[in-house]
Amino acid sequence: MHTGHRERLKQKFLKHGLDSFEPHEVLELLLFWAIPRKDTNELAHKLINKFGSITAVFDAPIKILKEIEGIGENSAIFLKLMPEIARIYQEDKHMINKKVPSLEDCYNKLVSKFIGRTEEAVAIMLFDSKGKVVYDGVINKGSVNAVEIYSRKIIELLSAYSATSIIIAHNHPSGIALPSREDIRSTDKLKIIFENMSVSFIDHIIVADGDFVSMRQDKISEAFRE
Repeated sequence: MHTGHRERLKQKFLKHGLDSFEPHEVLELLLFWAIPRKDTNELAHKLINKFGSITAVFDAPIKILKEIEGIGENSAIFLKLMPEIARIYQEDKHMINKKVPSLEDCYNKLVSKFIGRTEEAVAIMLFDSKGKVVYDGVINKGSVNAVEIYSRKIIELLSAYSATSIIIAHNHPSGIALPSREDIRSTDKLKIIFENMSVSFIDHIIVADGDFVSMRQDKISEAFRE
């Protein structure tokens, strides 16, 4: 019975994609590969009932996922892979064949770095004098309020890559992209550091729920009011 049900669900995906799937069916289909010999329908319902949405399931800590009867370590890791894979996919897609990316390309890639993240993080993108990306990555996880903590890492990377300009991004896991007073103060401090290094501070963006606020475009910080 389970084999026939699995095959019908797979065929439904092949014909219609996930657009026609209920949330529990999406999880049920995913769990086929993590739990190959058991019925995953009931387990998928448990997950949705417990967490309320697919997003909440993917964002739940592994320890909490394993508290659900039927979810072992392998299944929990498999579920946690989903937002990570989505993030890498988006990063790669936005930059393919982009030797000198547009500002929009850069924003898109930076925003994608925060897909599935439930903790604060800082990401940067560095450019050479020709506008090519020489480095992009997440450089700090946890609190981003202490600018002296991650500014040292930024300075090291700027020097190592001989970068001449930079975009900084960090997220607000709370879901509100508006910069805080501390965000503004940190940005102003970084502006002074970059000026002393002859590095152009292109922007500092705040990311939340797949959207972002540009401190340059909105002229939120003194650093971008010239």
